[in-house]
Amino acid sequence: MIRGACLLATMVATLSLEPATLAEETLLRTPEKFDLNGHMAILYAAPKPAEGKPWVWYFPTIKGLSLAGKRVYFEGILNAGISLAGYDLGEVRGAPASTEKFTKFYDEMVRRGWSDQPILLGQSRGGLMALAWGIRHPEKTRAFVGIYPVCNLETWGLKNMEVALADYKIPEAELRTKVDQFNPVHNLQNLIEKKVPMFMIHGDMDKAVPYEQNTLLVKQRYVAGGAPITVKRIAGLGHEAVPEFFENQELLALVLQQAGVPAK
Repeated sequence: MIRGACLLATMVATLSLEPATLAEETLLRTPEKFDLNGHMAILYAAPKPAEGKPWVWYFPTIKGLSLAGKRVYFEGILNAGISLAGYDLGEVRGAPASTEKFTKFYDEMVRRGWSDQPILLGQSRGGLMALAWGIRHPEKTRAFVGIYPVCNLETWGLKNMEVALADYKIPEAELRTKVDQFNPVHNLQNLIEKKVPMFMIHGDMDKAVPYEQNTLLVKQRYVAGGAPITVKRIAGLGHEAVPEFFENQELLALVLQQAGVPAK
């Protein structure tokens, strides 16, 4: 599978010049839903799956899959033959037990015939969920894509200690003592060694998930380890649902590239 910068640049240009092609086919607006171990799984299957049945695994999936409401990404991904799926575990924070529940969903998707290397896409707190899974399963991770993603458990995930403790199920003092063991930003080495590509887009005015404590730290450690990462720092924007974050052609092109979908 080609990962070169030239191919990505070509795909960006193609997508930018032909936005109308993203909506040419009729897409499944009502997803398949199925229960798995008492939790809801949601799948938007591509109308014409690409070779290998690639899929984007979106986090967080809570009472629905919100990325389906972002037309550019939704139509661009599905029309390229890439499916979109998620698994609703509620407000989890990357604890080992909840992370392995995500593995049950992964196993079910693979059993159903989907690729054994999904592209993980984490938005906001979904970044923490996705990275917690990815650092434990780098061989099963095709790529990580983040939209102002939480990467740092200590500076964000512990702000709501009640939610964190409900996930980790250990006393607060123990969690604070062991936080580095669980924190994705301190445990990237497996992803770095596997050269798992990353693409992250983040506003430099983000107060909810500060760029410097999250995406920037990941970038610094990935670069130091010689692993591929692209970071788009958006000047003047914060934690907002605006086109700069949800209509980014480079993000979409990276997803298609990593899924092995050729540029048209």
